[in-house]
Amino acid sequence: MIKNRIKVLRAERDWTQEELAQRVGVSRQAIISIEKYKYTPSLELAFMIAKVFQVAITDVFAQEAEKDE
Repeated sequence: MIKNRIKVLRAERDWTQEELAQRVGVSRQAIISIEKYKYTPSLELAFMIAKVFQVAITDVFAQEAEKDE
C-alpha cells in the first residue's frame, strides 16, 4: 500500500481539499479518494502534488511494507 501525508501537508498550509485540487488540476473528489486510500494517483499526479507542496515526492508518498501472515 502507498501511504501519503497529503492531509498533514494541507493542514500545515491551511489548504482545503478544494484548494489543493485546484492547484493540481483535479477534482476535490480525487483528493478525498487519495487521502482515504481509495485511489492511488498516477506517477504524474503524485509528482504534481509534491511540486505544489514544494517537497520531494518521498515526503508525500511512501510504500508501506506488506505484513506477512
